[in-house]
Order: sequence, then C-alpha cells, then structure tokens
Amino acid sequence: MSAPDSFDEIYTDELKDLWSANDQMNRVLKKLTSKASDAKLKEMLQKSHDGIEKHTAVVKELIVAVGEKASKEHCKGMEGLVAEATKHCIEEAPKKGPLLDAIIIAQYQRMTHYGIAGFGTAAAYAEALGKTEDAEKLKGATKEIYGGDEYMNQLSTTVNADAERE
Repeated sequence: MSAPDSFDEIYTDELKDLWSANDQMNRVLKKLTSKASDAKLKEMLQKSHDGIEKHTAVVKELIVAVGEKASKEHCKGMEGLVAEATKHCIEEAPKKGPLLDAIIIAQYQRMTHYGIAGFGTAAAYAEALGKTEDAEKLKGATKEIYGGDEYMNQLSTTVNADAERE
C-alpha cells in the first residue's frame, strides 16, 4: 500500500483495513467459542460471528461502490490483538471454566473496541465525503458492535464473580 493521495483513498484504505480486521477477529473467535464454558458467553460469541460476517459484507459492498477492486489490506492492529487473544486464551490459558471465560471476555472486548474505533472512523470519513448512505451503514455497524460490548460488560459481572470464587 502506498501513501494515499486523497481523502477518498484514506476512506477506502480504512474500509480495506476493517475487512482484514474482521476476518482476523472472526477466525480467532471461532477458536474462543469452542473454549468458552458459560452458555451465555458461547451464545454471544456465536452471534458475534454472524455480526462480523454481516459487517464484512457491508464493508465489501462499500469498497466496490467506490469503484475499487474488492480486496483487503492486512490490519496489523488486529493482528496484535489476535496474537494477544491467542496467547491468553489458547496458548497460556487456564483450563475451561470461569477463569478462562473471564479472559475470553477481556480479549473479546479489546478486539471489539478496535472495531468500534475503526467503524466509527470510517463512518466519519464517509460523512465528510458526503456519502450519507455509507455513513449510515457504518454507524449502524458501530452501534451493533457497541451493543455486543455492552452485553459483554453485563455478562462479565457474573463470569468475573464465578472466576473470583474459583
């Protein structure tokens, strides 16, 4: 990737980065879902797969709509977050149970916060470019991602209490 020459390119680069980030997060979430013990956590992780796929479809659509080839740019930020999630939840993880569930929630939220920032930024770019429909789609995705984060905040109350007793 070369340096962008226009604000349109900055917007498109952000979309391509989001596509990569989503793909990376989705791959690690599949692994984490199988390791989760709490039924509500497993269910939320599964719903997240569906949400990520839906948001990725939006990003792909927006890339094509600006006349670009449907492609992604490797997201190094999410690469780091995925490496951390893999380390803490798979490689150096406690056995199944509340301790692991608490770590899964923490890692999920770190990746989710990255998604909130990325989709929010892309929405702001779209708005600045006068791409109102794009902005609305991206704001909708941001709101859905934020809702998942809020749910995990609530779920962590129970999971963390269980982990503390372990």
